[in-house]
This record gives sequence, C-alpha cells and structure tokens, in this order.
Amino acid sequence: MKQIMLAATAALLMIAGNAAAKKSPEKTPKSVATKWKADVTHSSVKFTVTHLTVSEVEGKFKVFNGTIDAQTADFNNAKVEFSVDVNSINTDDENRDKHLKSDDFFNAEKFPAMRFTSTAFRKVKGNIYYLEGNLTIRDVTKKAKFAVLYGGTVKDPYGNIKAGFKATSKISRKEYGLKWNKLTEMGGAVVGDEVNIILNIEFAKQQ
Repeated sequence: MKQIMLAATAALLMIAGNAAAKKSPEKTPKSVATKWKADVTHSSVKFTVTHLTVSEVEGKFKVFNGTIDAQTADFNNAKVEFSVDVNSINTDDENRDKHLKSDDFFNAEKFPAMRFTSTAFRKVKGNIYYLEGNLTIRDVTKKAKFAVLYGGTVKDPYGNIKAGFKATSKISRKEYGLKWNKLTEMGGAVVGDEVNIILNIEFAKQQ
C-alpha cells in the first residue's frame, strides 16, 4: 500500500511539473548593449582607382576613427559610424597626394573629413553582412552600400575583446565632386571614375 501511495504521489508531482512548464514560456535572452571602437593600429582604409585605363593606383588614409553600437552579440542591426582625415591620404607620391588634397579632388583645407553614418547593418547569411548609410565627401552626401565579411570575435592575449570586419564598396568619385580629369591620346580617362574602397577594421570592445 505504501508503495502504491508513493507511486501516485510521484505521478501527481510529475503532472504538476509538466503543467507548470507549459504555463511558463521560454524566456528570450535580454539584449546587451555594447560599444566598440576601431583599433587603428590593426586596421586599414584603402582604395584603388584605374590610371590611364590600363592599371590601378592604390592609396590609403592613415588617420581614421570608427565606432559600433551593438545590441546583440552578432552585431545584427548595429549602428556604425566612421570618419576619415582627408589630409592623411598617402599614395606613395608626395606630388600626387598634394594634388588629391587640392580643390581638383578633395579640397582637404575646406573639407578635412569624410564621414559615414549607417542606416542599416543586417546579417545576410553566416558571416556575410550588408551595410548601408550616408557617406559624405566634400559637401556631398549620398547613399553608399558595403558588402561586409565578419571575421569573428575573440579575446586577445591581454584580455581585450576584438571583432574583425572587412567591408568593400564601389563609388563614383564624380558624384561626390571629385571631377578633375584629363584624356589620353586614345580618348581614355587618365583617372577612372569608379573608386574601389577596402576597409579592414579591427574593433575593440569598450569597458
């Protein structure tokens, strides 16, 4: 008799537990806001543009800053902001750099910074993301789109949390007011219109 009562009690407890489980929906993990800042010593901002229609010239900007404000661990729907010091341009040719800083191109004296503010940052699939936002060069602001590869998040040997991204895009320099050009004897442009942008940015999580 005692064994029967114990078995019945256990059955009732099991039924009650199952009922409680059904009434208590699974909780959704709370999002945790984090802020990230570009680790410029482990990052680069580069570009390429065609020259004489037959080759490419490479350049980079040495001074830049970037931040990410994320609400989730995978950075989906994060807010991205970036700025570049135009005067830090370097194409390994001093005269060319001076020309690029002039009013023929960037007019670095009047417009010393390029800026980007995201309007969308979405995870497409796996480590592939889509970034869109407002890019300002000189006094022109236009929509720019980037294909982004998320390299992952890791803790470095000093205990800092780092995340890596590679973003690429193509823009028309003429649409941003960088209109200078000359033609070759064959009629081709000395400097191409389409500029390839390549950003390799390592971000450090802020405490």
